[in-house]
Amino acid sequence: MNSMSGFADYRPGESEARADLTIRPAAPADLEPMLVLQELAGRPTYPQSLRAAIDDVGRLVVVAFAGDELAGWSKTHFYEERDGAAPAGQYLGGVEVAPDWRRRGVATALTDARLNWIAERAESAWYTVNVGNRASLELHRRWGFTEVARASSFHGVEFSGGAGLLLRADLNGNVATGRHTGTTPSTKGS
Repeated sequence: MNSMSGFADYRPGESEARADLTIRPAAPADLEPMLVLQELAGRPTYPQSLRAAIDDVGRLVVVAFAGDELAGWSKTHFYEERDGAAPAGQYLGGVEVAPDWRRRGVATALTDARLNWIAERAESAWYTVNVGNRASLELHRRWGFTEVARASSFHGVEFSGGAGLLLRADLNGNVATGRHTGTTPSTKGS
């Protein structure tokens, strides 16, 4: 099982100028900078798993570039079967943002891209998070995510402190917020 910890500090109202970003599906050439970003964040790297996710047409791995610099990346998961309270469906995976690019709209842009991609495939999106990750909870509030269940794990992810949340957002076929520049990936897995 994977463990969820090491999330960003919660600092409401603190932000810098929005970054001018290019958002696109990840390519195999993006793997190395994505792994470096994982290491900088003090998180474990799983190169084979990440490469498989990039190649999987049933998932989206998306990157945000500011010029030639990787500002962040994120992914989706598709679970074919229910796991306790967590149903089968399309799930948001974690968001990784480079320290120098935090609070500049990167996580918002990556989440917009993933939710728009999911909206082409499903009526709702699911998301799991540690109950103590206030920064992530606040980020996802703008898309209408609401709590469905609490447990120590969902779909193989164990939560530090033993408290995780399962949240759901109705997509109604459209979730665009218009909060970022760049492109929204929509062709992978069509």
